[in-house]
Amino acid sequence: MRHDPGAAPARVMTKVVSATPVTMGVENNEEFAMTEKPSAPSLGLLLGESRAMLAYGRYLLRGLGHRQLPAGNGQPVLVLPGFGASDASTRPLRRALTRLGYSVYGWAQGTNLGMNSKRKAMLVSQLQAIQTRHGQPVALIGWSLGGVFARELARAYPDRVSQVFTLGSPINGDPEANNVTTLFNLFNPKRPPPDREAFEARIPAPPVPCTAIFTRQDGIVSWQCSQEEDGPLTDNVEVQGTHVGLPWNPQVLAAIAERLARNPEKGNE
Repeated sequence: MRHDPGAAPARVMTKVVSATPVTMGVENNEEFAMTEKPSAPSLGLLLGESRAMLAYGRYLLRGLGHRQLPAGNGQPVLVLPGFGASDASTRPLRRALTRLGYSVYGWAQGTNLGMNSKRKAMLVSQLQAIQTRHGQPVALIGWSLGGVFARELARAYPDRVSQVFTLGSPINGDPEANNVTTLFNLFNPKRPPPDREAFEARIPAPPVPCTAIFTRQDGIVSWQCSQEEDGPLTDNVEVQGTHVGLPWNPQVLAAIAERLARNPEKGNE
């Protein structure tokens, strides 16, 4: 365990809360229906992911603007990287949350190449150790595939998890509506074809407050598939930016900080 001191249904009804409703043209609590089968993001959106490097440059120059956000009080937070990424990818977000006063942990398992029994056991052990150390449930933040892992951890151990944040994670709609399936299968050659029944069984949110953060400019995962179904403990927040740049997106940090400062027992009202 490593503490980071420095730093699909045919029709889905959901509620969207826009981080910047005026500039993005989405009103708060806008409801919409996903009536068509989602597909992987277009080539144009995929190529647009290169803008993440420009956003990273802005982060290096300006940071994530944490000084204007509500502070934490040492609450534990565990951050899980996306497929093909390591803790280095989530360092900007972890560092900003640390500066806000949270006790932030990376997953400390190297590059995320998918789940296996050993990795699952280590993740469960880490969650339990952090919860025991702090004497309170842990907030989980998962970028992309890491968000899928975070939801399943919360589903299996709801008493150890205070809330879940997913960042551009494929949690709804169609398990293949993304641009990384081929690469994922390359690193997981024994993986059977997608079990759609199992995928659909994982669509309902775990029994803890869950916030899905998504962007319509996502070039990796279909943005329609990155949202939670509407419910008393679920919240969907739209931000601007790329999929790759979500861990250093100031709007993402603001959405997370605001909700971490709430009482988790009240849910995402």
